[in-house]
Amino acid sequence: MPGNDPIDIQAMTDLCTPWCIHVVATLRIADRIAAGTTQVDELAAASGANADSLHRVLRHLVSKGIFEESSPGRFELNEPARSLLESSARWLDLEGIGGRMAHAWGSMLKAVRTGAPAYHEVFGRPFWEDLEAHPDVAASFDELMGPAGHGIPDPEVLVAGGWESVRAVVDVGGGTGALLAEILRAHPGIRGTLVDLPGTVARSGETFHSAGVSDRVTTIGQSFFDPLPPGADLYLLKNLLSDWPDRQAAAILARCAEAARPAGRVVVLGGVSPEGADSSPELLMMVLVGGRGRSLAEFRELARTAGLQVEAAARLPSGRFAVQCRPAS
Repeated sequence: MPGNDPIDIQAMTDLCTPWCIHVVATLRIADRIAAGTTQVDELAAASGANADSLHRVLRHLVSKGIFEESSPGRFELNEPARSLLESSARWLDLEGIGGRMAHAWGSMLKAVRTGAPAYHEVFGRPFWEDLEAHPDVAASFDELMGPAGHGIPDPEVLVAGGWESVRAVVDVGGGTGALLAEILRAHPGIRGTLVDLPGTVARSGETFHSAGVSDRVTTIGQSFFDPLPPGADLYLLKNLLSDWPDRQAAAILARCAEAARPAGRVVVLGGVSPEGADSSPELLMMVLVGGRGRSLAEFRELARTAGLQVEAAARLPSGRFAVQCRPAS
């Protein structure tokens, strides 16, 4: 619940500061300062910017507590500015997926009025088609979804029951395989299959090679709306269902139920919560693709229509809420 402090609407609607942060992140200003380039004219030359304009942007950020101007035109990192050195800050880059996410907020009014995403009105194509048309942006999206953006995934994903009966895992829509790689590394007796679009799984090789599990992985480049590899013991859906409206989400779950019969399990990580509380990431999914998070009660009904029954739901030691399902008999 909000505290008793008065809400400053003007401060909450300040667009200047966020855009300045996006700009300096895109120009890698923090990295350049860390490398020893501190004078604004040198920073501008190195980043291909106008010196006067960059100076004004940096001075605004200094006034907000980001960066320090130790002498006129010389800038230094402070603790907030150092956070821009972290790889997770790459999502702020306006020339990658960060630019798509930032500009997509401009379509929010249409999305709220219609209940459908208006991303195509900003970028000319729906989100997934836009990524397919721009491999460089798609690669930055994959990076954001992987360890660079979310850290090393926790491989302990089971809510109920152990790994003794698991010999084959299918990661559905698993991106470049970060979670699957950690599961295979933690459980040497398991084989894995990564299912995602061809361009995405093509970028998974380094992930599996670095984890030392390449010999136990099969990659399949296809839509997860098509039939999935059957007969595995465990099907994983991590941060996937909240990307889709109910009809498409149910179709994905139905493919999992179909493939998991008769005795496989389906584990959903992300997109479901006990209360179904809205959050900024879920609103972003609404704007980008028309997706939504779901309460556990809403998910139970969605799973039922897809031929699955929920057998367990709990918060994992990592803090992530997980739901474990079986095909309905």
